[in-house]
Amino acid sequence: MGDVSVLTLARGRGGHLRKVMQGLAMQTVPPAEMIIAVMQPQPFADLPPMPFPVRQIPVPGEMLPLAGARNRVAREATGRNLVFLDIDCIPDPTLVADYRDGLAALDGLLMGEVLYLDDATSRGPLDFEHFATVAEKHSDRQGPPGQRLRICEDYRCFWSLTFAIRRDTFLATGGFDERYVGYGGEDTDFGKTLDQIGVPIAWLRGARSYHQHHPHHMPPVHHLESVVRNAELFEEKWGYRTMGHWLDAFARMGLIDNAPDRKLRILRPATEQDLSLTRQHGHQPYSNTASVIRKLQERATQAGAIQAGAAGGVALPAALVVAAGQVAETGLDA
Repeated sequence: MGDVSVLTLARGRGGHLRKVMQGLAMQTVPPAEMIIAVMQPQPFADLPPMPFPVRQIPVPGEMLPLAGARNRVAREATGRNLVFLDIDCIPDPTLVADYRDGLAALDGLLMGEVLYLDDATSRGPLDFEHFATVAEKHSDRQGPPGQRLRICEDYRCFWSLTFAIRRDTFLATGGFDERYVGYGGEDTDFGKTLDQIGVPIAWLRGARSYHQHHPHHMPPVHHLESVVRNAELFEEKWGYRTMGHWLDAFARMGLIDNAPDRKLRILRPATEQDLSLTRQHGHQPYSNTASVIRKLQERATQAGAIQAGAAGGVALPAALVVAAGQVAETGLDA
């Protein structure tokens, strides 16, 4: 057995959890244990038998207590090395071995490779050769380094989908700031903490996982309130705002006042039109905020052209008039 504790957080998504466990059962170097932070009233039933111990640890909290859950399972772990793996990340058979070897080479936080699956592939059987052929790299995430390890110079790149760190090192950092609840901010805060105390963050070649599709929105309008609250917490702590691309998109959608010289303010709740604009569809392995911002920019340009044309008495193409009319009638879902 390798001296690695695999840690995951779970609320619902039992099917995703079982596939993660299937992947862990196929590891070339099995973990010493798996610990599941259960963020729901009841533990998961009928989990598959595993060739190593599995523990479920209850972590209460109506809002997603992601920071607190990660800290709790880290404290409960017995392995010298911790591998955090989100419930939607199926581990490639060498993930545990790759992270173990990486941590032997560098005392820091290591980020393995992540590739994304569409809905149909996610629902199918575990077939790692097929996954490697069809899975896609996220456009907002760096690819694997050419060498085994490459130091990441920007703490904002830390993404907690999958990472590994020595247990003693994690505990010495103080862990994630548990004041962050709900969605957003706790990753960047932890990355900033590591940067401040000199713990290196590095990209690791290997340690691959395959992200399973699930209903999602990007930017996360379905978590509007917690994103805004956590952005304010980050600003109070560090003196500037994080999650700037999400806040920019929210402001363009008319959801928030994001003026830099005053407190963030929610102007209205997200509507079905906002959800439609940001929704990830089954054929999409992932969604990203940049594509939504481009759509918003295009619509603003169209609306500006209509206004300019009307003011100057210029006849505009019919298609542009129709597009602008749709924006006026239906808002952002045109």
